[in-house]
Amino acid sequence: MENTNTLWGNIFKPESDSGSASRMSVLKKIPLFAGLSRRELGRVSDIIHEREYERGEAVFLMDQPGAAFFIVMEGELDIIVPQDGADPLKLATIGEGLSVGELALLDASPRSASAVASKKTRALAFFREDLHKLLESEPFIGSKIYRTLSTIIGARLRATNAQLQKLTEKNGNAKNL
Repeated sequence: MENTNTLWGNIFKPESDSGSASRMSVLKKIPLFAGLSRRELGRVSDIIHEREYERGEAVFLMDQPGAAFFIVMEGELDIIVPQDGADPLKLATIGEGLSVGELALLDASPRSASAVASKKTRALAFFREDLHKLLESEPFIGSKIYRTLSTIIGARLRATNAQLQKLTEKNGNAKNL
């Protein structure tokens, strides 16, 4: 009898996918997905792709069309701008739980910098085409993501404008000295 219970227990045992649970815990911390319910996050988790990169491997290159948004699960990415005849200019380091490349979810415009793994890195990739399919199959979830994306991009544009204004004022004041 015990074998039968074990058999039935194994058949009806809920699948525990630690990878899925790990994805969910990372996704819920990403601002782009902050407004999604647990069920909605689960749906996004189902369509996100996991990738591994070795140290020095490019995740994406400057001037190439953007196709995906990346979330670092383990490791880190250096965001760099190649320099002719010199070492690349390092703009930022994206560590665990952080993301990069949101604009690629909107269109295939060329990347403004490269992302290179500075050590072995595991990342989640959310492709624009998968977001488009999600928008068609589950428009409520897709529209929530697009609304949040527009808020994030708007905030970054305002911050960039404020920084540009400060630089302009600083340069203007220097010229007047």
